[in-house]
Amino acid sequence: MPLGFGKTLRQSRSAAADRRAAQDVGAPERAVVLSEVEELGIGMFWATDADGNLSFLSQRALDDLGAGAEALIGTPITRVFCDVDEEDGAPNQRSLAFKLKARSRLDEQIVALTDARGSTRWWRLNGRPLLDPSGSFRGYRGSAVDISAQYAYETQVARQSQVDELTGLANRRKLNERLSAMLAAFRISRRSCALMMIDLDRFKQVNDTMGHPAGDDLLKQVAQRLQSIVKDAGEVGRLGGDEFQVLLPDMDDRGTLGELGNRIVQSLSQPYQVNGRRAIIGTSVGIAIAPYDGLEADELTRAADMALYSAKETRGGTFCFFTSELRDAASKTALLGDRLRDAVDKGELKLAYQPLVDPVTNEVKCFEALLRWHDEEEGDISPAHFIPIAENDDLIIRIGEMALKQACIDALAWPETIRVAVNVSAKQFVRPGFRKAVASALQASDLPPGRLELEITESVFVGDLETVDAIFRDLKKLGVRLALDDFGTGYSSLGYLKHGHFDKIKIDQSFVRGCTENGDINPAIIAAIVALAKALGMETVAEGVEAMDELALVKERGADLVQGYIFSRPITQEQVLAQFADGSGVFRPSGPPRHRAERITIFRKIGLIHEDHYYDVILRNLSKTGARINGLAGVPVGTEVVLDLGHGQLVVSKVVNATENSQGLKFETALISDGSGGFMTRHRISPYSLAEAGIPLAALGPGAFPLAAWRDANKNKSVPRFVQLELNSPHLNT
Repeated sequence: MPLGFGKTLRQSRSAAADRRAAQDVGAPERAVVLSEVEELGIGMFWATDADGNLSFLSQRALDDLGAGAEALIGTPITRVFCDVDEEDGAPNQRSLAFKLKARSRLDEQIVALTDARGSTRWWRLNGRPLLDPSGSFRGYRGSAVDISAQYAYETQVARQSQVDELTGLANRRKLNERLSAMLAAFRISRRSCALMMIDLDRFKQVNDTMGHPAGDDLLKQVAQRLQSIVKDAGEVGRLGGDEFQVLLPDMDDRGTLGELGNRIVQSLSQPYQVNGRRAIIGTSVGIAIAPYDGLEADELTRAADMALYSAKETRGGTFCFFTSELRDAASKTALLGDRLRDAVDKGELKLAYQPLVDPVTNEVKCFEALLRWHDEEEGDISPAHFIPIAENDDLIIRIGEMALKQACIDALAWPETIRVAVNVSAKQFVRPGFRKAVASALQASDLPPGRLELEITESVFVGDLETVDAIFRDLKKLGVRLALDDFGTGYSSLGYLKHGHFDKIKIDQSFVRGCTENGDINPAIIAAIVALAKALGMETVAEGVEAMDELALVKERGADLVQGYIFSRPITQEQVLAQFADGSGVFRPSGPPRHRAERITIFRKIGLIHEDHYYDVILRNLSKTGARINGLAGVPVGTEVVLDLGHGQLVVSKVVNATENSQGLKFETALISDGSGGFMTRHRISPYSLAEAGIPLAALGPGAFPLAAWRDANKNKSVPRFVQLELNSPHLNT
């Protein structure tokens, strides 16, 4: 053995012995070092046994948790350390139980635990699974750092970034994140969700007349009412200003959604107490449903926004569902607005007059002035289309003043016992100088004030009620009569009848239509309104009477006057004068003997499915319970078919009457109102179901489900039972 090598070997053995001796001496010293680390606040230490029970907590950890913390030893660690809520900015991390079961490393795992005082603390854990020399698991060994102060601050900051400071509701950022995450998850699980966009009508008026602090107080009350209505069915948030949003998971029943939308409208329209004063606002609601109206968050939001815009344009104070037709309507509305302004400049808007008739004597007592617009290109355009457009800007002021002046001039040529009623928009009513405009119209025409009636809707009871009352008092001093129009449909006006401002109440046609149907409660409502009006010394008018049985009912219930097609459609000034020139102010009732379910006249192409064939037909009219179609021949009465109304709306139907090329259908399940004067199915066929039937989901546009592809997939399976006619044939319109 070389000399040098033996010396090196002896030195190595000696060093190893010295290290073993040092380890024996250093064990107490390491414990001291660990204790000093804890005392300096650098860390705490913990351990578990192989069964996952807490087997060790260092002294600093015990001190941090307080008296009695020793009792935690032997407790399952998942009961001691709890996962933090990922809401409000908490970190996105795998659960502690998942990692322990997988025997994974714990790296910066944030957990919550409760100290002896019942307060929540947050620790950041690090840990490693411990294996013995044979590879058997012996438990976890780890360290912990108390991060309670830092965590509380960071979560507070995160929460503030996702919560509306004024109302405490979720803010726009959080709502967008939740909607995106929900839609992504629901696409996988093929679930649905609904989105409601809510905008307060005339909230600005409260801010302007009562001050911004009052507006803030009102917004808080709105938030509370929304939460009390929605409860656990969804999440309510505030987007900013006077805009709110409701996210409703697993909701696609449009009947239920319509009922909820109506409850929101009615609740938010009730009076508010703000700084000791009463204020009333209205609201409009737009509703869109995934996956029918959009698959992505931005698509669904745009759809709900369009529906909201449509609700506000319809009349405000209502709800509206999204349909793909709203996209086209938005562009048409912009064009119609430009043409309307030109029509006003050229004086193309005219007045027609509908009589209000005593149902006992059939004598006319008053005429209501109604705007009419005949466009050279479009023909007659309904006021239901152009009045909301005019109300979106000051154009309604010009139109209203023009109508008021012309109606007074026309009425002067009538017998002096006949009054004229003129509609006044809420925007026109609250505009400074309205009293002056009324006085000017009376002076220019020499019409006695008592012959002029101003018809005002319940929407004027919005904002600062003291200002509204002052306007009423000024108008009454002029000597004009005031009528409350569309009574019972708006903003809880019962409390204002006692002030004695009104001379007349007009019972809205929604209470009259169908009032003779079995089980309808509207007759009781009509009787109650008439009794209330008589007690207060007011006249009553039943609007929208079209059938003889309706006339008999409102007459029997005591309505003073009747207005509707049963007596006359609106007529021109020349026709009014001709009527009186004959020495007669009598209008004889003429109409169907019984009320028939409301039908909407529609000429549009839809589909009809029978057996394994898909036919094209023209939908001529539509009601809640049935429809009339053209386009097929040889369809026997009693045939069961399915109508494809578009956008996933399939209606099981039966042919109840038929001519050579026209069929009347009765629906197995009645349609429901869409909130804007139309009808729709309560449920729709999911696009996911259509995809399963062979229609690629990617090919489906939002809200448009081309069931026509069904016909291609089912060609030639049997001989068609019916004859498909040319849809552009002129005889189909007969």
